[in-house]
Amino acid sequence: MKAVTTSPPPDVDVVLPCLDEARALPWVLSRVPAGWRALVVDNGSTDGSADIARAHGATVVTEPRRGFGAACHAGLTAATADVVCFCDCDASLDPALLVPFVREILAGGTDLVLGRRRPQGRGTWPAHARAGNLALARMLRRRTGLRLHDLGPLRAARREALLALGLTDRRSGYPLQMVVRAADAGWRVTEHDVPYLPRTGASKVTGTWRGTWHAVRDMRRVLAEQPDLREETSG
Repeated sequence: MKAVTTSPPPDVDVVLPCLDEARALPWVLSRVPAGWRALVVDNGSTDGSADIARAHGATVVTEPRRGFGAACHAGLTAATADVVCFCDCDASLDPALLVPFVREILAGGTDLVLGRRRPQGRGTWPAHARAGNLALARMLRRRTGLRLHDLGPLRAARREALLALGLTDRRSGYPLQMVVRAADAGWRVTEHDVPYLPRTGASKVTGTWRGTWHAVRDMRRVLAEQPDLREETSG
């Protein structure tokens, strides 16, 4: 009988920025594909998120400096895998959806894969947050020529290439800065629809008009960067 051989799982790290996501973590971590490493970046949680993450097999990275970008970049610098993925830790997005993203990166067909969020159910994506995202997508198109519809957090790319972008934003502008600098560097960027589920708990960024405004302000600053500008934008 011929022996059955299987290929080893791809070398992938999943960065999960986390601030008080104890309720969502068990489901999120259960959805990380087998063989991939979950990097939960604790950004100052007070609800025991770090302990829950460890109990579910995740590697915990501590980032005391508050900010979505700070957490994401701490995860990126802690990663060691060839391919690094990013996913929110609030159960609004399923990490298992990253499998075809990684497959596309490894096949060499693209350099950065983004998930275009498709809300599942009323109230999943508040009107003010959706309007802000649409406005940013239009500004991104004018700035880079990329015809994207969403600047969502579900994404995948190669680690060394991401580090070479020299990302500096440590707040809400981080996801956008990644796309802008990737475009400036001539990366191939693709976008795929993904279901967007009702999040667990309240949003730290887009749950209010005020939070959305601060996020848009950070992102407008990123869009104002010139291709050769690499100044600190974390403020």
